[in-house]
Amino acid sequence: MHVLGVLLPDNQLVKHALTHFYGIGQKTAHRICARVQIHDRCRVRHLNQTQVTALTAFLSSPANSPPTPADRLREIKIESDLRRQMRENIAHQRMIGSYVGRRHAMHLPVRGQNTQSNAKTARKLNRVERYN
Repeated sequence: MHVLGVLLPDNQLVKHALTHFYGIGQKTAHRICARVQIHDRCRVRHLNQTQVTALTAFLSSPANSPPTPADRLREIKIESDLRRQMRENIAHQRMIGSYVGRRHAMHLPVRGQNTQSNAKTARKLNRVERYN
């Protein structure tokens, strides 16, 4: 089943299948299932049309959902919104000339890792155009 362009495997539990969205982990997926009233043991193939519609509506615009007390799900960003935010944050770090921004610009590890022997992965990944 496709939801917002992401293929959710039919045999998986809904709370595990939601982790296929970029930016949704297990805990967030569990909270989303509780929010749209999907049981923990429900599989993707057993979702009815109203549940799929509720899930799609919530994931497409969580800020427009009805508020609940102490709800952090309203600020959730997934897929392209989250990728864009990460790209903008890296570009901002580079623009202000911070240490982190300079490390990104030089394609070096950002978080204090050693560079003498193990920086090959960072040289591949630390670019502003990390995600399309």
